[in-house]
Amino acid sequence: MRRTPCEYMLWNGIPTIRKELAEALIKQFGLSQRQAAEKLGITPSAVCQYLTKKRGKTDIFDEKIMEEITISAELIMKANGSDVYIETCRICRLVQKNKNFPLLEERHSKE
Repeated sequence: MRRTPCEYMLWNGIPTIRKELAEALIKQFGLSQRQAAEKLGITPSAVCQYLTKKRGKTDIFDEKIMEEITISAELIMKANGSDVYIETCRICRLVQKNKNFPLLEERHSKE
């Protein structure tokens, strides 16, 4: 049975998006793992797993998507974390629309 695009993104895309957001918050804004976790509404151990690639193992190579993730990280910082869900959904839609995401490419080639 084929999974819907949202199911696919839930298991594969969202962890990668969260990983990239966590990395942006830590590298670009100098947050600790704990602070990044608070901003993203996840646990510090989840952030640790994203950074060590135990979760969100895929990298995003599309420059446009990465620029949008940077914008999202800035908005999350300014909004004190309240825009996490809006920004995650926005990036998810961009990834699905763009289809330039390794796991989506793999999924489309199997169908």
